[in-house]
Amino acid sequence: MDQSVFRITKELSDLQKNSDLSLAVACRDIDVRNVRALIIGPHETPYEFGFFEFAFKFNKDYPRKSPQVTATTTNGGRCRFNPNIYANGRVCLSILGTWRGERGEEWSAAQGLESILLSIQSLMSSNPYENEPGFEDANEVSDKKNQKDYVQKIRHETLRISVIQRLEEYLQIGVDGTVTAPVANKDDYDLDMDVMEDESSIPFEPFKDLCKRRFLWYYDSYLAAVQKGKEEVKDGTTFCRMPFEGSSNTMEGKFNYTELEKRLRNIKKALDAETEGWATEGMAAKTKDTTVAVNLQRQYEQVVESFKRSDTPHNLELLDGNPFVWMLTYFGKPMTNLDGGLFRVRLCFSPRFPEEQPRIKFETRMFHHRISLDGTPCYFAPVSRREDAKSHIEAVIEALEEEQPPYDPRTLVHPEAFKLYWGSPEDRKMYNRRLRRSVNQSME
Repeated sequence: MDQSVFRITKELSDLQKNSDLSLAVACRDIDVRNVRALIIGPHETPYEFGFFEFAFKFNKDYPRKSPQVTATTTNGGRCRFNPNIYANGRVCLSILGTWRGERGEEWSAAQGLESILLSIQSLMSSNPYENEPGFEDANEVSDKKNQKDYVQKIRHETLRISVIQRLEEYLQIGVDGTVTAPVANKDDYDLDMDVMEDESSIPFEPFKDLCKRRFLWYYDSYLAAVQKGKEEVKDGTTFCRMPFEGSSNTMEGKFNYTELEKRLRNIKKALDAETEGWATEGMAAKTKDTTVAVNLQRQYEQVVESFKRSDTPHNLELLDGNPFVWMLTYFGKPMTNLDGGLFRVRLCFSPRFPEEQPRIKFETRMFHHRISLDGTPCYFAPVSRREDAKSHIEAVIEALEEEQPPYDPRTLVHPEAFKLYWGSPEDRKMYNRRLRRSVNQSME
């Protein structure tokens, strides 16, 4: 195997196994030199939980020479998301040779795909205006206003372009939430995929399912960002142009948080409807005895048997006999704050499982830092066991019962519970009281 291909393949594999929730990479099997990468914007920055995509092109000299990197989340070349991330997609970094850096900051063969992604992610700071090379020499008074204005418009466009536009395209809905493209009749395609299309003719959307699931995680944070924006700037206000922005390399527009909120809510409705649609598709797949339906039925029976053998108190059943909708009854772990709780959890599987991962929701309300307000749990099933339904159940239970979880803002799915859990000792006591109250209510 070509040494550069071997190196790229290993780096891709390592990143895909990595537990870093803010990075994702993918490529077509036939084209390992062209890699797509996704960076999820860091917490407490104007980029928070945005979906920023980049294209990597590796030449035969890699790793002796750095790859070419292009930002593709640019609203068709009309949006510059950072002083160092241009509207035309150019990414200015010394390690890429696209910016003059200090001695020792240039590219070396010891670096790789992950180090480039982390370098780009570091540009997405709480005050990205500081990335502008002339920042140190700017007038202090006007400079502070520019910094504030720049943060405000990046927050707005992160929501509008990197989150809302992306999800609307995935879901084929317009600004008003209506379907913008015809949806194929479910009977028009074979759920077993017996007839394979030419791979190059299929749109390559490797992060589609990931972004949909993460949107459900971060939905309340997006709404909080909208509320913060509404308090800071009036709808209709024009974006201020920064001193470093040129005519074709800028971020133009007007604030309209009221519209963004409406579009976020429409996306949430569309995702919930899509999940509900899986149940109907699933029953059709069961009737046809498709491979996915047979596989999920078998997995369900195996999980039920494993519960019996392990004497676990949890119970599992199919909703209306549908192998695509599992109902889990979770019993709180004894001697913990969950002790005595009784929670109903719905697991919805796609007819395209495991390409589309299951969507899980607690139907019984629980105040927990890893469960969103609408009941969506934040959990991590092992990448190597994505097709194993049991691993998703185990991962959800592990997330609930973890006694000393590491602080990780990428798991922020319930803003209020998260803030209390990681706050002061008094905050933690309040969190525990709220959790116990929800456990007690679950038994009523």
